[in-house]
Amino acid sequence: MHATGTHPAVQADAAIRAAVAPVAPHAGPLPGLYDADALRRIEARAIAAPGGDPFELMRRAGRAAWRCALRHWPQAQRIVVVCGPGNNGGDGYVLARYALDSGRDVRLVHLAGHAPRSELARRALEDCRGRGVQPSVFDGMLPPADLVVDALFGIGMDRAPDTEVARLVEAMNLHPAPRLSLDVPSGVDVARGSAPGAAVRATRTLEFIAPKAGLRTGPALDLAGPLELALLDVAPELVAAEGVVAEGLSVTQLRRWLRPRPRDAHKGLFGRVLVVGGDHGRGGAAILCAEAAMRSGAGLVEVATRAAHLPAVLARRPEAMAHAVERVADIADLLERADVVALGPGLGTQPWGRVMFGAALAAGRPLVLDADALNLLAARPRALPAGTILTPHPGEAANLLGTDSGRVQADRFEAARALAARHDAVVVLKGAGTIVAAPGRPPRLLDGGNPGMAVAGMGDLLTGVIAALRAQGLAPFAAASAGVALHAGAGDAAAADHGQRGMLPADLLPWLRRLANPKAEP
Repeated sequence: MHATGTHPAVQADAAIRAAVAPVAPHAGPLPGLYDADALRRIEARAIAAPGGDPFELMRRAGRAAWRCALRHWPQAQRIVVVCGPGNNGGDGYVLARYALDSGRDVRLVHLAGHAPRSELARRALEDCRGRGVQPSVFDGMLPPADLVVDALFGIGMDRAPDTEVARLVEAMNLHPAPRLSLDVPSGVDVARGSAPGAAVRATRTLEFIAPKAGLRTGPALDLAGPLELALLDVAPELVAAEGVVAEGLSVTQLRRWLRPRPRDAHKGLFGRVLVVGGDHGRGGAAILCAEAAMRSGAGLVEVATRAAHLPAVLARRPEAMAHAVERVADIADLLERADVVALGPGLGTQPWGRVMFGAALAAGRPLVLDADALNLLAARPRALPAGTILTPHPGEAANLLGTDSGRVQADRFEAARALAARHDAVVVLKGAGTIVAAPGRPPRLLDGGNPGMAVAGMGDLLTGVIAALRAQGLAPFAAASAGVALHAGAGDAAAADHGQRGMLPADLLPWLRRLANPKAEP
């Protein structure tokens, strides 16, 4: 938080603001998310622990999978279980055994040359054979079924499937029955959250032991469907002993950062946000950003924009202090007194936008960069003030990294980490499964938001939300984390009201206010 040393009153306000900064005093750790390597180590520790039995762990997985199937498809009588050669296939064989014991008609399918290779999977298959069921080799068609179980590869797939596997995956996806994937939809690279080739499109995925970061961002979100977790009675301390690769983030955690305000509060305690943007024809972006900052609790919001946009700003939001700026001299005082600068909504990349961009960076104030501010940074990389927050969508991230959006989406974690390291900044990589990254710490992964938010102007809202939380005293990483959770929560609430299609950014504004005031836990 900026405070000017020559003004004692400003220093006093900054000190008071720090004292009331909305950080919960006893917030516990955020939920941990893991990758495939971590899960293998956890499983090995569970097996090595006293009383550990690898086949018993497989039995628990298969039993949990069968219970999941019964919960969601209790009427399913014909079940096809597609098994791979490893332990994920073994989990499928155990599920099949329970289904057989329940009187279901079970068909086991595997690829030629994909008979069980692990001792555990062979043992599980023998249990099925003991009940009179033999696996059949996939011949291009799957039998009729009420449920298809994907037990091909689990966490073991990190490359594009070969032709025969791809044919089997396609047959599963074309089958009219629902698909239950065990641990990970086959074909998904769980380390990156992408699918390098064909992948099962699961109706539902049951994870084992611990949640996986790679199923919660990018293409994997659509492929996995709704997620459930079976802990398999693995001791919590064995999971906790493994370092997380990401932390989970959701709207339910907002009270971690947003606590009730003191009764004697005044607007000076909650920060001054300056929105810089709105070149000709782009004023709406700056207005949306300013409104979001107000509804998220900033004490005062100023808008530096083109003179032509002042009437619209004042008509739409008279509480904002609107200023016409054409030259550096026009914006210098505004930058000097700002606590946080939201730079980019409607900024453009023409001379006016470039002048405003350069002036804002030179001022050294805390920044939240979005939209054309990111494009200008990509065109001319430069050092950023400490604590800067970047909010790119995949296309903007690709520009900043000198690559294409396909590569960004292929490994969103790596893209976010690379941007944070390159610019020494907090990065919010937007999109399905938004990632918040910063140098030297695990990223945070958002569980929230919906496709209705894929509309112009939503990013302008997010910029305003994050800037407001930063102005209220949150550190950059916390402001970005709380901001994406608040923004996504508002989007989900608005969608629940009237549906996703046709949702506008302004529909989120009332919800931003409601959710920015979380009720204390009883």
